[in-house]
Amino acid sequence: MADDPVLLITGASSGIGEATARRAARAGYRLALGARREDRLVELAAELGGEERALAHGCDVTEWEQVRAFADAAIERLGRIDAVLANAGHGAARGFTEDSPERWRSMILTNVYGLALTIRAILPHMLARGDGHMLLTSSVTARRLLPGSLYSATKWAAGAIGEALRQEIRTMHKNEAIRVTVIEPGMVETPFFEEIEESETAARAYTPAEGRPLAPEDVAEAVLYALRQPAHVDVSEILIRPASQSH
Repeated sequence: MADDPVLLITGASSGIGEATARRAARAGYRLALGARREDRLVELAAELGGEERALAHGCDVTEWEQVRAFADAAIERLGRIDAVLANAGHGAARGFTEDSPERWRSMILTNVYGLALTIRAILPHMLARGDGHMLLTSSVTARRLLPGSLYSATKWAAGAIGEALRQEIRTMHKNEAIRVTVIEPGMVETPFFEEIEESETAARAYTPAEGRPLAPEDVAEAVLYALRQPAHVDVSEILIRPASQSH
């Protein structure tokens, strides 16, 4: 239906983003799906209801014009944006003598700058509406920094951005209806880790010693939990780990 709420997701082509899209669709959300892999988005949008229910839009979150165009397309096609999951991100091998400076740069731009651009593109719309929900994907490594992990630093920044955004909304804009939630998953079994260079160092950095990791669907349920809360309840942070993860 045209009055069903709209959830915009970056990094929606796989992993947590895709799982959240599927879970939100079952909960009655219409979807704006953004990622660099537009071909996969088109397939996913078709599965989740087609043009009436889901918009697929290629978007590199490190490019301002692309992020702005994605937000504008979502508002034009679906009428509004009720909630955002700013989820696009990637990692790098641990160790400041590992991986390449080029990958570091891409990771920082995606995980930090891209997050800020997503907020910049959508916050004015939510302020004009008077309500909305911003959800930002961080990581357990933002709370427990890993040795040699520049990735941890980017996810610490994501948490800082979330708190800075919440304070801006409350104090600078005098708005109590726009909510902000930082999602902090532990080890998740997603294609995210397949993108890290296959090396002994990378394996030591990212492969859990034992136990079962979270599934993307587990994190999607945490996102939906935050979205389902009454309007006066703002779930500021959700830290979700596998039961087997000790840190």
